[in-house]
Amino acid sequence: MRKVVVVNIAGLSWSLSRNTAASTINKLDGARPMAPSFPAVTCPVQATFTTGTPASRHGIVANGLFDRDYLKVSFWEQSDRLVQGRKIWETAKQANPDFTCALLFWQNIIGAAADVIVTPAPVHKTDGRMIPSCYTQPAGLYGDLVRSLGPFDLMSYWGPLASIKSSRWIASAASYVFQRCQPNLLMVYLPHLDYPLQKFGPESLRINEELKQIDSLLAEIRDWAAAGGAELLVLSEYGMTQVSGAITPNRVLRQAGLLKVREVEGMELLDIASSMAFAVVDHQVAHVYARPDAIDAARAALAETDGIEAILGPAEKAEWRTNHPRAGELIAIARHDKWFAYYWWDDPAKAPDFASTVDIHRKPGYDPCELFIDPATRAIPLDTSLVKGSHGRMPTDDRTMAFIAGPLPAGGRAVNAEDVAGVILDLLQL
Repeated sequence: MRKVVVVNIAGLSWSLSRNTAASTINKLDGARPMAPSFPAVTCPVQATFTTGTPASRHGIVANGLFDRDYLKVSFWEQSDRLVQGRKIWETAKQANPDFTCALLFWQNIIGAAADVIVTPAPVHKTDGRMIPSCYTQPAGLYGDLVRSLGPFDLMSYWGPLASIKSSRWIASAASYVFQRCQPNLLMVYLPHLDYPLQKFGPESLRINEELKQIDSLLAEIRDWAAAGGAELLVLSEYGMTQVSGAITPNRVLRQAGLLKVREVEGMELLDIASSMAFAVVDHQVAHVYARPDAIDAARAALAETDGIEAILGPAEKAEWRTNHPRAGELIAIARHDKWFAYYWWDDPAKAPDFASTVDIHRKPGYDPCELFIDPATRAIPLDTSLVKGSHGRMPTDDRTMAFIAGPLPAGGRAVNAEDVAGVILDLLQL
């Protein structure tokens, strides 16, 4: 049985992989463009990588989920149970009981049947303070990592202070786990490139320096993986497009009389129970949850909105392989140069207090404005024009395709996200 190290570099498109700043990446053997699964955002594509199935089967239709029973939206839930279907580590263990696996910073891995797990899990104290920490399996592993590497800096993982620092810690933790635990399969997620791509856009010259930083980390991983006799597979979930401005579907639905709010101390809060339709937005994709008698009205309102390229109903969701019960009754897709913001208020003074904070769990939509800070107020700005890069659409050409490189099938055969699970299992030679 072989050892395999899988490195997932967030946001690395095929065109960026050919950039001369990526001196390690663009020399990897077997490199080729890879078609992501839809929607091309982190959690759904990672679930496709680990199950070999589309969102219609594994059920991860977005980075966030709307629970129709609890009438609540939650983002970045970490439970392995949310991913429906057999994961590659389960298949491998069944094929060879001696197989071992380590998962570092992948989504939806808490409770996974893996030997080693490391993922962010901050502790929120009653006085409002937060203790940055990681959930690990085995439980004592995080303490060992802290003693060896120092504590994980959550502030550098997401928010206005996001930087290469978090990816450096993750890469060092991967080396530690590889040396100490000797897993047959080590899967590592490096988030850094994603941040500047959203802040500055893939066309910005500033990306070259950021690309060099993540490329340097990959060179280190390549070296210790090779020294340990492991095969290296490098991939990404999506490429990004340059954007200029956001679409606010919840404002559209509110103007159509379909979305309702309630006012508390001057803040307008989304009232899901009373709303006929509302949107859970995620980069360039928006799931629109609508009552049966409001679906046509929601579609009509959104169809007239500039920047929305397509609206998927039941037939289209089946064609795009997102027809899962967790998906919205409609799915809106933004034009390549736009993204979706969750805002439903028109007057900034009536925005909920969490809108101007880093709050990835209470916002009913992904908010890339959390990567910025207003120096005057020290708050997250409500200015959607700041965001310059986004993703989620299916790519229209090789430039915005995802990326994969390693010991792949010969002949340059096209690879898509659903092939990755099989590629990894083949590399393991169970």
